[in-house]
Amino acid sequence: MSTHQITLTVNGASHSVQTEARTLLVHLIREQLNLTGTHIGCDTSSCGACTVIVNGRAIKSCTMFAVQADGATIETIEGLAGAGLHPLQEGFWEKHGLQCGYCTPGMIMSAKALLAQNPNPSEEEIRYGISGNLCRCTGYVKIVEAIQYAAAKLREQQTQEVPA
Repeated sequence: MSTHQITLTVNGASHSVQTEARTLLVHLIREQLNLTGTHIGCDTSSCGACTVIVNGRAIKSCTMFAVQADGATIETIEGLAGAGLHPLQEGFWEKHGLQCGYCTPGMIMSAKALLAQNPNPSEEEIRYGISGNLCRCTGYVKIVEAIQYAAAKLREQQTQEVPA
């Protein structure tokens, strides 16, 4: 099997890796970069557990070959928190938007991409934004509340950052 040298930026760090043409992005992230927060759920793109952000878009990493990500900027759940929890992580905690946690990283990454595009989404827009992510434990009421919490907190932070 032929291999390819690719370069990607993951969570702000540049990586140059050798990978086979058939390697899926989710496997490169988990096995070569040791970022195991990105989960493998169904391997068929049905569940969204493997969702990461590639060049600003939520992508199911089990449907993308790693070589397709050459030159891309990727964000995984590990890159979300800074000095403390990201408002989405805090929202899932405060609003009980998780139970087993398996879907949570992908759900949060989809929500982050949504909030980057629409900082004040309606409930309907949130539900549509996470429609590619399945949760088998909680239902979606608490997840939607968690995203609404995060959206409000992010808007509040932006207001505080704008000089008067």
